[in-house]
Amino acid sequence: MLMKLKYLVFLLLISVSPFLNAKNLNGVFVDFSELEKVKVEIGNNNPNYLPAYKSLLEKADLALTEGPFSVMDKKRIPPSGDKHDYLSGGPYWWPDPKKPNGLPYIRRDGKVNPEMRGENVDPPAKIKMMNNLNILAWAYYFSEEKKYARKAVELLKTWFLDEATRMNPNLNFAQGIPGRVEGRGIGIIDWREIYKIITPIEILSNEKLLGKKTERGLSGWFEAYYEWLHTHEYGKFEDDYFNNHGTWFDMQAVGIALFLGKNDAARERLEGKTKKRISKQIEPDGSQPHELGRTKSLSYSVMNLRGFCILADMGRKIGIDLWGFETTDGRGIEKAFEFLLPVATGEQSWKYQQISGMEDALHSLQINFRMAAHATGKPKYLEVARTMPVPFYDLEALIYPIGF
Repeated sequence: MLMKLKYLVFLLLISVSPFLNAKNLNGVFVDFSELEKVKVEIGNNNPNYLPAYKSLLEKADLALTEGPFSVMDKKRIPPSGDKHDYLSGGPYWWPDPKKPNGLPYIRRDGKVNPEMRGENVDPPAKIKMMNNLNILAWAYYFSEEKKYARKAVELLKTWFLDEATRMNPNLNFAQGIPGRVEGRGIGIIDWREIYKIITPIEILSNEKLLGKKTERGLSGWFEAYYEWLHTHEYGKFEDDYFNNHGTWFDMQAVGIALFLGKNDAARERLEGKTKKRISKQIEPDGSQPHELGRTKSLSYSVMNLRGFCILADMGRKIGIDLWGFETTDGRGIEKAFEFLLPVATGEQSWKYQQISGMEDALHSLQINFRMAAHATGKPKYLEVARTMPVPFYDLEALIYPIGF
């Protein structure tokens, strides 16, 4: 009830959105000035970008026929009794076969329980909302076809603002475990891809396609969620987590802070928290031991490094160099890339446990190298990003250009 009241107060008090009417849009997660050059190259039928652009429009056309999506779509009701609260289950938790009712559930790392991904919970709708929103907004940005923007606005209003369908700005019941807990701090990672929401809002706002009321509402929602992240026990727990969960908490906290104009808070976190995470999670040889201990160790190593890449890109916008940061004993983001380089080039096979998803992990690794090449311009990263055998159909081929 208190969070709901605070949310309403934010909506009433915020009169000017921090992202309103930006004449020269400086995105939280991307460099729009550079992407304007990509738009020109698409118009010139540059083969480096045209396949990804065509793929984007195909996906966007499909997205026009889907949704909107809402937390009200799920079948189960959260423990609060309010279906507007987000609900998910721990993905690696299964019924205990030794117990008649299966309770409490037991953990099987790396093996996803389909029960935790079905229509009983919110992740399926959340994933579709984020992915479609991101696709539609970028399709509008590059094509300037307003049909994509209109659908994107509909998705935003339905999930975040409309009284009958909106999500409450909390994750009180994320990744609960039947028979154990109703929710957990590590459930915050469910929302690690908030860049798929924030960047579309920036695109639409910059083109004045949202309207002031909608902008104020979205700003209010993120203000309330930002406060929840920093005051609820789950947020404090996740903030202190030792592996990729802590990295992605920083990504959310910094990204939302920059989105809301809280640059000092973002700067303080990157300097005080993220640098410490790099020094504790990456060894001098570039390995990430907390991720290597998982049953899908390459997937988690790549995912954690992706979080650091995004944080490093955001840091540059406020004068903090995480790409070049290195401890006295050699721990740093680029060192982590060096550790993974032989795997990316095919010179070495992955020697740690990876029970499934190797192809997806290598695909994600290529995207990481593309991000590193885009950020650092280092020839070896450029070579890897260009030569790994993955089609150039990904959106990242457009938003992380590596040469015109």
